[in-house]
Amino acid sequence: MDRLGYVILYVRDLSHSIAFYRDVVGLPFKFQDAGYAEFATHQTRFALFEARRAAWLTGQGVTPGPAAEVVFLVPDVDAEARRLSALGVPILSGPADRPWGHRTVHVGDPDGFVVEFAQEIPRRRSRRSDHAP
Repeated sequence: MDRLGYVILYVRDLSHSIAFYRDVVGLPFKFQDAGYAEFATHQTRFALFEARRAAWLTGQGVTPGPAAEVVFLVPDVDAEARRLSALGVPILSGPADRPWGHRTVHVGDPDGFVVEFAQEIPRRRSRRSDHAP
């Protein structure tokens, strides 16, 4: 398995979350149908699904929240931070340079998920390579 097909966030209010990812994050909206919404994000699909419908799909309920982080790569994180601030979006952290090779800014989405905008920068530390047997 070497390919990620979908990232789906379970959300409380689909319309509110669609507006956030379309108007704040800037993702091109693709479609909405039966509690599901999808954005045009090249190879890996990014979607939202109403949490109240989760039991139908997964066999159990889910609780949206900050246990997940979604990262979007951008060319200029400082410009994104200025744009987000101008929209009135509260910044959780950043912009800040990270030793793993990203400059980041973090915001929260309507369900409390952490959304990171990351710009690739030179790494300040090397990666340790662990090889599984």
